[in-house]
Amino acid sequence: MSATIAVTHVSDPGCPWAYSAAPHHAVLRWRYGAQLDWRLTLIGLTERAADYDARGYKPVSGARGYLNFRRLGMPFDTQPRERNVATGRACRAIIAARLLDPAAEVPVFRALQLARFTTTALFDTDEGIRGALARVPAVDAGALIAAIDEPATEAAYQADRTAVRTAAGSPTEFQGKAANTDGAVRYTAPSLLFEHRDGRRLEAGGFQPVEAYDVVLANLDPTLDRRPPGEDVVEILRAFPYALTTREVAAVMAPHLTAPDDRAAEEGLIEAAANGAVRRETIGGGELWHLV
Repeated sequence: MSATIAVTHVSDPGCPWAYSAAPHHAVLRWRYGAQLDWRLTLIGLTERAADYDARGYKPVSGARGYLNFRRLGMPFDTQPRERNVATGRACRAIIAARLLDPAAEVPVFRALQLARFTTTALFDTDEGIRGALARVPAVDAGALIAAIDEPATEAAYQADRTAVRTAAGSPTEFQGKAANTDGAVRYTAPSLLFEHRDGRRLEAGGFQPVEAYDVVLANLDPTLDRRPPGEDVVEILRAFPYALTTREVAAVMAPHLTAPDDRAAEEGLIEAAANGAVRRETIGGGELWHLV
């Protein structure tokens, strides 16, 4: 089935709101599959850790803040880092993956999110990026890191940054979900910009409930096929190019307008683990489930 709607996913691996929206995005990927053509566009929140220092951010306050984000279902490690971390180099690593192997872009993005929010790694260093890439064994970490400083990577990264900083006068700004931290009104993570192949375009700026995305898609194309909620946890895991958290699996299993049932999802995952189909990894006070 060919894609009907292009989805520009505006994000940054250092944004906790973007990471916390992963269960909502998992529902979209499951429900609509190949009818949506996803394109990741990176913000580049900060080029230097000192930018966060200047804004008064401290690792300890960030760790405390993660306690609030846990209510949204994704796992967070609350051990404070030794210092703040910038996101520009991690964004360039994702761009490098895109240029080397487009299929690796999303798994690399995901690996860097997990490094940011479930470890104390410094992903503004090549060592930190290399450690995160251990989750993506199909990627040549050495080649990817070498490509971070290539002119083509920098040009693509700057193109992403420019595209993101065009939110002035947009529905996203109207809704109070845009930001201006460096002189231009930009989309915040995790904005989703939907464009039908006939040219019609709708926005869901910033963090949104999954129902907001559903309303957008229903208005753009009510002829889309809607896959029903998942029932088989192994089938759900097979549908994604990376391991899923309990909340992501629970979100895919949840009936329409029903809150995810983490316990029911985890019970199914435990059963699958007992049968040797999946493997549990403890991360950030939560769980990540891998196919075996």
